[in-house]
Amino acid sequence: MTDNSQLLPGTLFMLILRILSRGPLHGYAIARRIQVASRNDLQIEDGSLYPALNRMLVKGWVKAEWGTSENNRRARFYSLTREGRQQLESEAAEFDKLIRAIQLVMRTA
Repeated sequence: MTDNSQLLPGTLFMLILRILSRGPLHGYAIARRIQVASRNDLQIEDGSLYPALNRMLVKGWVKAEWGTSENNRRARFYSLTREGRQQLESEAAEFDKLIRAIQLVMRTA
């Protein structure tokens, strides 16, 4: 899936929060981890990733610090805040509920 419009609304936030729950990463590494974890079915483009990260900064779910990437380039590293961890728990629970409801309809309709 290369078209990010196929993601359910809010799913990108949840995916980013989940990836960052394992530790700080820069933007390219976040997108790459999502791609690898999804076995290449999800490819997050810069035009979706960075606006989402900026919105998450404003909401207080992540914080950012400048550092040096593994390629020795200056990069902004993002990490979860306490509010971000709470948001991840909330979004994951709502997502699980939605998936269960969709599965029920698919099995019974």
